[in-house]
Amino acid sequence: QGAMAYLKRQYSVVTIVFIVLACILGYMAYGLQVQNGVVPFAFLTGGFFSGLCGFLGMKTATMASNRTTAGARESLNNGLQVAFRAGAVMGLVVVGFALVDITGWFIILYKIFPLFGKEYHLSTITVVMLTFGMGASTQALFARVGGGIFTKAADVGADLVGKVEAGIPEDDPRNPATIADNVGDNVGDVAGMGADLYESYCGSILATAALGVAAAAAL
Repeated sequence: QGAMAYLKRQYSVVTIVFIVLACILGYMAYGLQVQNGVVPFAFLTGGFFSGLCGFLGMKTATMASNRTTAGARESLNNGLQVAFRAGAVMGLVVVGFALVDITGWFIILYKIFPLFGKEYHLSTITVVMLTFGMGASTQALFARVGGGIFTKAADVGADLVGKVEAGIPEDDPRNPATIADNVGDNVGDVAGMGADLYESYCGSILATAALGVAAAAAL
């Protein structure tokens, strides 16, 4: 509940930021006409999938923690299997959504738009696809940096109160700040990591595509 409350608050702020940035890109595309008209929508999809990866990864991690503990009581193998499968969800979600986003936009711009008489050059398609990489980076910035600040603030606060003032060990259930510490671990190390991995994976593929287009244009 604590992790979901944090994500709800964070995503409400990030949504406002994305709306403002999308409006700016829309004005540049349709008002000043210095950008492609698809750019604002590509920017939004990149941020959406990046946030979705972080949300699903954190949801899976919080649900699997109790099952991992229950499995470890039976045997170490059972606990490891539950934890490993829960971690595999993050990897599969990141790679799957990245491929869906990149492939979907390429098919839309390269195959579907020409059916309606609007063809795009490969360089233009690459620029549009780089834009949703920028959207993913924006979401990852808020998730990773914001989650990291919350994580360390909760960690330092819990350690100061528990170890220094009360003289109890770290993550002791008698310390109420332990809840905030655990929430911070989920938010920063799971949700933030998911958004960051999605952004890095998309960025590496799109950078390779940009280099390929630039090399082909130079031939």
